[in-house]
Amino acid sequence: MTTLATTSWRRLFTLDHGDRQALIRTELEAWCGAHGVVGAALYSVTTDGFVRLATSGDVEPPSRVEALPLDGWHALELPDGFLLVEAGQTLPEADTGLILLAAAARINVLKREIREHTFQASFRGVELESLYEIGLAIGNTLDLDELGEEVLLRAVSLLDARRGALYLISDDHYRLIRAIGGAAQEEVVVSDAGIALVLDREVSVEMVGEAGEMLGLLLPGATHMLAVPVAVEGTNRGLLIVADKESRYGVGPFPESDRRTLALFANQAAIALENARLHRLALEKERLEREMELAAEIQQQILPKSTPDIAGYEVLGWNRPARQAGGDYFDVFSLAADHWGLVVGDVTGKGLPAAMMVST
Repeated sequence: MTTLATTSWRRLFTLDHGDRQALIRTELEAWCGAHGVVGAALYSVTTDGFVRLATSGDVEPPSRVEALPLDGWHALELPDGFLLVEAGQTLPEADTGLILLAAAARINVLKREIREHTFQASFRGVELESLYEIGLAIGNTLDLDELGEEVLLRAVSLLDARRGALYLISDDHYRLIRAIGGAAQEEVVVSDAGIALVLDREVSVEMVGEAGEMLGLLLPGATHMLAVPVAVEGTNRGLLIVADKESRYGVGPFPESDRRTLALFANQAAIALENARLHRLALEKERLEREMELAAEIQQQILPKSTPDIAGYEVLGWNRPARQAGGDYFDVFSLAADHWGLVVGDVTGKGLPAAMMVST
């Protein structure tokens, strides 16, 4: 019968779960037979307790154990697990067989870690692909209001959150652009100490102090909140918040990996939001330029179209503002027979304000 003693570590790693469990059970039975142990069980450590790998004899201890001691059993602790022996039996001294059983428990831990790392690598690939697709989707939107809603919908969907809020900085305040899933505070002072606290950690309603208070202020009724800055080239432009992560167990906290995901998404959102902001500024500038052109045209209409013929004089008038419209004005008009009036006006300043004043 093949046992761990005659099986290389490489082969033990490559065996599938069923064959590996059978091999461990064979070695446990051999160890029990060598020491006269009637019933035993081998456990390996997990993230939330211990899981049973194999049993020997007519025994059926729990498949999972959260902690020791266990009634009716003696426990022999191993580096990555423990060996249970039925009460009333003497625990044998450590030997080669026990070392091999400890190695089996260790290999089980390593296999679990490999599975976890493989899953995380696959998840990261899917996550990055999703972020790329999201970046393309939001990058094509230049309307700031529409983009704010799209960013929030994508964020809460990406992290399975019930609620979210997007703030952008204006006049030293975080001003609410969009909220989804519930009410949100309309504005918050950028320098508020509570903001730094919520950006530093995942916040829950149970927290005492400014972090917990900030959660209740920003998203009333939320129980868990994750917030990241929306920054462009190192300059903070806003705040992206998600709250109340949903799972099959209900609403709960966000794991640390979600903070990384949200931060990556916020980086993409920041670029899109900045492009939308610049687009809005460009449209506003274009609108102002059109209004200035109209103001200049109106101002030219109030200047004299021609100058009168005055014997012995040549009268000329010309106006060119420093900007599109300005505060200069002139006119020549008849007062009485052989009497003429000349008026020249110069309003302090330049541009539209001066033009409006002189037009008045």
